[in-house]
Amino acid sequence: MELRRLLPVTAAVLFVGSLLLPMWTIEMQAVQYPDQALHLGLYAYPRVSGDYVEIARLNKYIGFYYPDPVYWQPNYEPNAAAVNVPEWSLGPFVFIAVAATGLFVAVAPTARKLERGLTAQLVGTLTVFGGMLVDIQYRLYQTGHSLDPEAPVMGVDPFTPPLLGKYSVANITSYSRFGPGAYVAMVAIVLLVVAFIARGSTATPRDVPTLIRDRLQKLRGRPVNAEPEDTEADHQPASPSDVSNR
Repeated sequence: MELRRLLPVTAAVLFVGSLLLPMWTIEMQAVQYPDQALHLGLYAYPRVSGDYVEIARLNKYIGFYYPDPVYWQPNYEPNAAAVNVPEWSLGPFVFIAVAATGLFVAVAPTARKLERGLTAQLVGTLTVFGGMLVDIQYRLYQTGHSLDPEAPVMGVDPFTPPLLGKYSVANITSYSRFGPGAYVAMVAIVLLVVAFIARGSTATPRDVPTLIRDRLQKLRGRPVNAEPEDTEADHQPASPSDVSNR
C-alpha cells in the first residue's frame, strides 16, 4: 500500500487508541501529604484516574472543583458549584470523527482526490485539536476564576492553571503535563504530516530506505544517484602500444 494511503489509516488507529490513555496529567504536592506526590490523569472523555479523591479533598478547601460534563456521568460526583463543560462529553466523538476521515481519505478513488483529501484532513485535524487546546485553557481560566465563595479557605485570589507548567495556590504546588494519550495523538498527527508531504508520491513502505538515503544525500550536498567520479587514469592519453593493440 502506498504511504499516502497507509499513514492515514495508521493515524486513525492511533487516534482511537489514544482514548484509552490519559490526555493530561497533574502532579500535586501539598503539606497534607509530605511523603508523597499526588497524581491525576484526565481522559478525552469524562473520566479521571489516579489520586482524584485525595486531590478533590484538597481542592475543596479553596473551592476549586472538577468540571461537570453535563451530558456524561463521570467517575466522580460533580459539585453543584462546578463549572459546566459539556464539550468534554463530545471529546471521544471528535477523536473518532478525525479517525474516520483518515479511513475515508485512504480509499479515495483517484490520486487527485487523495491529494485534496490529505490536505483537507491535515488542515482540519490541526484546526480541531488547536481549538480543543484553546477551549481547555479557557475552561481552566473559568474554573480558577469561579472559586466557591463558601470554601473553608478564604482569601484565595483567582488564578489560571496553565495547560502545561508549574503553578502554586495556597500551600499546594502542581505540575501540569501532557499525558501518554496526548503523545500518541501527536504521533498520529506527525503521520498525517508525512502523508501530506508524500501526497504526490506513490512510494510504499519498501521505498522508505531509498527515500531516506536520497534525503541524506541531499542534506550532504551530493546529487541523488550521482555517477562515480572519474579517476585520473580515465583522462590519461592512450599509449602507442594501446593504439596498436586496438
